[in-house]
Parts: sequence; structure tokens; C-alpha cells
Amino acid sequence: MNNIKISNPAFDYDEGGKKYSKIRRTDKRIAKLIFEVFENKGTVLNIGAGAGSYEPEDRYVISVEPSKEMREQRLESGKNPAVNAKSDNLPFDDNSFNYSTAFLTIHHWIDLRKGLEEMKRVSKDKIIIMTYDPAKLELFWNVEYFRELIEVERARYPSIEIIKEILNLKCEEKPIPIPFDCEDGFQEAFYGRPEKFLDKEVRMSQSAWGFLSEEKEMELVERLRIELDNGEWDRKYGHYRDEKFFNGALRLLVFRK
Repeated sequence: MNNIKISNPAFDYDEGGKKYSKIRRTDKRIAKLIFEVFENKGTVLNIGAGAGSYEPEDRYVISVEPSKEMREQRLESGKNPAVNAKSDNLPFDDNSFNYSTAFLTIHHWIDLRKGLEEMKRVSKDKIIIMTYDPAKLELFWNVEYFRELIEVERARYPSIEIIKEILNLKCEEKPIPIPFDCEDGFQEAFYGRPEKFLDKEVRMSQSAWGFLSEEKEMELVERLRIELDNGEWDRKYGHYRDEKFFNGALRLLVFRK
């Protein structure tokens, strides 16, 4: 059972996200699944937009991002500027957008209920959320090596049931299969490439590591390194190196107003 309590789930991207967009990029196969739920050319509000991953290029998109570092990385990659605002206080009128989206961001929101209510307020048609189901975190092998990290994640991720309860709309829930060579560097993306976790830049792009002490981080990484070196990881989990997709905790939630 997870006993970790986190009063502020937001990661400081201004301090810790200097190379975020180098690792965290749009994976075209995941993007295709997301874009299929857009039904027309309507307007899109992307909240907690980060460096701009998964924003549709064929629609009018306005992005909201409170981190200066992330807003600058958007510009460096050719994305449109983002509005400096937070999810719980969106500077837009009611029903301003056909769609509001939040991709791998709601676990950072200090006031989840207010943020989701704001998404609902400004949307006319659909609310599209990509998030992780904390009830499915045990499916990934890193729970054996990074137990404390997974406890942090479980403390931050809101349950799917809570999200549905707050929005109180018809919801379609879709599991997202993760490709072996996923271009986005979240944790499950490396289900068959465990050596990637030995790379400090990769870990820095995964916000949960920022909630552990440096000593604990090194302890967990060394645990994995030892079993990679002696072949134990491959004995237990090497079959993942041959699996084209992994079905873990990643979910797409589509709410219709």
C-alpha cells in the first residue's frame, strides 16, 4: 500500500526541465490514436502544454503553459507561443473551444477538481485527456526495481474514477499501446530498452524522479544496473525486447459534452 503523501504534485520544469524536449517528443503512432477522436476542424485548447507534444498541426490550437522554460522550448522547436496561465484559472470565456486537451499533465495539477472543471467550462464538444491509470502501474517491470518511484507516481496520478466523477460526462476510455521504439520518453516507453534508465537525461525528463532524493535515485538505478550487467533482468524480462507493443497504464479519456 502506498503511504506517500505529496502536498504539491507539480514538478518544477523551470529548474529541472532544461533538456525536456530532447527526450519528450510526440510519438506519431500515439498521436494518430489521439487525433482520431477529433471529429472536425474545430478549435483546440491544450492545457499544461509543455513543449507542445501531441498538438494537432491541422487545427487552430491555443496552448496554456505556466513554465517559462517549457514556453521557450516550444519556440525553439517552431511551435506557437503559449499563454502563461494555469489549469485552475483559464483566461477564456465559457465554451470558447471545440476541444480542450491535457496530455500527460493532470498529475501535476495542484487543484485537480478546479482544473478539470475549467476544462469543462471552456469546451463545447469534447475533453481529451491522456493520463496514467494508477491501478495499472504494477503491469510494468520497473515496479520491481523502482518501487519508491512508483509509490511517488501512485500518489500523484488521480484515479480514472475520480476524473470521471469530477467531469460527470459520458466517457470513452481507451488503452494506449506503446510501441517498442516509442519516440516519447516517459517511463513505460522503455519497457524493452531498460538501459535507457541509466541515462541521467532520460530520468530528468520523467518528473517523478524529481520527488526522490539523489541518494535514493542512485540506489534504484544501481539496482537495475547490477541486474542488467549480470543478465538477471534479461532472464526475467528479456522477452520485452521482442515485443512490438506494451499495454500498460497509459490511457486516453474522451469526454463528450
